[in-house]
Amino acid sequence: MPYGLGRERDHAMDSSTQTYARPEAMGDVPGICELRLTRAIVQYRDAHEMDAPGGRIEDIGLALVVEGRYAASAEVIDLGSGRLKVLDLSTELVVLDWVYEPTLDHVASLITATAATRDEGSLQQYSFKLGIRILERVGFGPLTRPTFLRIGYRDICRDLDLHEGTSIRFVLGPGRLTRVHLDYDACALVFKTAFGEPDGPLEHALSEAFPSAEVCRFDPVWDTDSIEYRVRLPLPTTFREARTSLVLMRRGLVSMMARFEPDRFRSVEHVLDAFGDRETLGGFRVKESLVEAVTLERSAAGSLVVH
Repeated sequence: MPYGLGRERDHAMDSSTQTYARPEAMGDVPGICELRLTRAIVQYRDAHEMDAPGGRIEDIGLALVVEGRYAASAEVIDLGSGRLKVLDLSTELVVLDWVYEPTLDHVASLITATAATRDEGSLQQYSFKLGIRILERVGFGPLTRPTFLRIGYRDICRDLDLHEGTSIRFVLGPGRLTRVHLDYDACALVFKTAFGEPDGPLEHALSEAFPSAEVCRFDPVWDTDSIEYRVRLPLPTTFREARTSLVLMRRGLVSMMARFEPDRFRSVEHVLDAFGDRETLGGFRVKESLVEAVTLERSAAGSLVVH
């Protein structure tokens, strides 16, 4: 056999092997996260832990990984509550920043001291200060937006309905209850109900409480499901817009409390008049763009305007 012909045939065989090997290699998804996450500042959500919608009131969804040799069982400390958690960070991983080794050592010493004294104050204070510094350094953006919204909505829940969850409960009438939490990724208020049929008074109240938002009803697919309402606000693109969205949420939720639970509203109003609204984000120093967007008003004549 001529040398050139055999070489060409071998090359053809190699090409065919490479052609078929690539799809087979791509079939190995999902894989395993082999990245050591110790010292990472990560953002976690419902996909990483089993908890009530909206999470716990003390948590902010931003955590420091204290032991991340295995991403599927990473030991983290929430930078809002200062509490240890074990999370599965093998998927949908968002790493916002990293801390230095001395910072990790200091946090580890605080964890040890907390376990000995049962006093979580020092650990919680340091953790939240660390979280604030990281958010201020990273700034407001698509990755940090859910955390900023969660911190702001946490204040609203503490003012209106303080309990262990980051949600607000409304009694709409005898046997009628709804619970609202915030979808931090979509900037949408989610009203969970136990109804199988549309609730006219609730729909009317949502339309009046949130006139500038999009109100949607999600009908149940199965008999065991219930109706869910979502109030969608525009996704904020700046820190200022995020705070404005939270003001609209607070105003609408207060309006609903005044409508359905006037006695409860009067007691809450008395407390807020005395101590004021919580606004943790008001103490953040987040750099904003010097360029300010100006919304253009539509002409009444629309496209018929002649220049």
